[in-house]
Amino acid sequence: MQPVTFNNTVLRDGHQSLAATRMTTAQMLPAAPILDEIGFSGLETWGGATIDACLRYLNENPFDRLRALKKAAPRTPQIMLLRGQNIVQYTSFPDDVVSAFVRANAAAGQDVFRIFDALNDTRNLITAIKTVRECGKHARGEICYTTSPVHTIEAFVQMGIELEKMGCDSIGIKDMSGIMTPHFAYMLVKELKRTIGLPITLHTHETAGLGAAAYLAAIDAGVDAVETSIVPFANGTSQPDTVRMLALLEGNPRRPDYDPAKLQELRLHFEEVYQQLSAFTSPANERVDSDILVFQVPGGMLSNFRNQLAEQGMTDKFDEVVREIPVVREALGWIPLVTPTSQIVGTQAMMNVKFGRWKMICQPAQDIALGKYGKAPGPINPEILAQVEKQAGRQAITERPADLLAPGLEGYRKQCADKGLPTDDETAVLFAMFPAQIEALVKGIPAAEPKPAKAKPAAPTPEPVASPTPSNAVVASRQQMVLTINGQRHEVCVEKLEG
Repeated sequence: MQPVTFNNTVLRDGHQSLAATRMTTAQMLPAAPILDEIGFSGLETWGGATIDACLRYLNENPFDRLRALKKAAPRTPQIMLLRGQNIVQYTSFPDDVVSAFVRANAAAGQDVFRIFDALNDTRNLITAIKTVRECGKHARGEICYTTSPVHTIEAFVQMGIELEKMGCDSIGIKDMSGIMTPHFAYMLVKELKRTIGLPITLHTHETAGLGAAAYLAAIDAGVDAVETSIVPFANGTSQPDTVRMLALLEGNPRRPDYDPAKLQELRLHFEEVYQQLSAFTSPANERVDSDILVFQVPGGMLSNFRNQLAEQGMTDKFDEVVREIPVVREALGWIPLVTPTSQIVGTQAMMNVKFGRWKMICQPAQDIALGKYGKAPGPINPEILAQVEKQAGRQAITERPADLLAPGLEGYRKQCADKGLPTDDETAVLFAMFPAQIEALVKGIPAAEPKPAKAKPAAPTPEPVASPTPSNAVVASRQQMVLTINGQRHEVCVEKLEG
């Protein structure tokens, strides 16, 4: 059997999970050539929250980051995390916008696209996979792992078969919460390898302390690649450390051979960067916490959840809110907890504790119940669904959500032109997702970085943000909330409706 290979995540998930996605391109570039020389099978450098963080906090154009990293590390395939029809945002976009984003990304140097859907609804992956293939790039279809009565090995394998039929070049198992046990990792990889003819990659986190053990079991089962990071941007809510994994594989015939001197050089560099980003790190994210096995909150969200509750004056409610997460998740059809569903479920759990269970339902949770994010893996709680349908004045949809969206790219291009911005695909797709931020970047307006979580600032009172209200409903009460998700502030207006 061939040696297993490692993809390295330090330039994306490593700092997203442990330092609120605040690593700058300048902090990455000295490490990029060393990472390139080691011989990793891929470098995850883009996607997820990095695009948002570049624009919102770092005064960087994310496409310029990609080009710079591709130039600095030209030999190793660059990997990005793409949220299917959500691209790198929290809502669905029309097919033409998704396609334009993929084409622009491929042109800028992206090699491998990790494409996932928060509900594991493969219909939401069709456009992205098709476009990646048309660009001659590698489409890695992701299976979001979670546990529930409806998430079985058979169900995951069936999804793998679908992804193979859709044209994926490989399959990724995305264990975003770090809850996969070694036994399940072995059984799932073994069955996927038996059933489909594609390479398999396992991605996990050390949040619950199971990550390295799951990798070892998956390697014994024949997994082709695992994803590791570099200390101190490793372990805890991030991926297992590369050096640690090599040590665990000592004597294993599938152990890869990576230069220990170069790995030590990387560690020294990233220790300095970690100190520079100390305002965004926390010992709470560096330790193993077995509670994650019950609550399944992903590492990227867990690292900021306490701060989010502090802004709402609910610091003492942390345990109560976290215990409410499985309740919300079951009611919404046993949805996996991964961006954006993890944030939605977390927000609704917080509201259930603050206002009473299901007294107020945030708009995104309503949209999940109404099918606007796709088909949930399990049934929606019928009482919650009836409540939401009554409030919305409409029935839940069953079609692919993007089929209901009109083409939007040319409209975004026109809005860019009206604001004096470039109208190329890169600018247009960034404007579609982050209009204020890309306008500020192009016009040279500095990003307004909020104080880090450790400073515990009092949350400012934002201007009300309108929330869609059906014409036949009456707003009984409205609550403004400021949420911090993956280190990024979001202003949310939640309404209790009557009628």
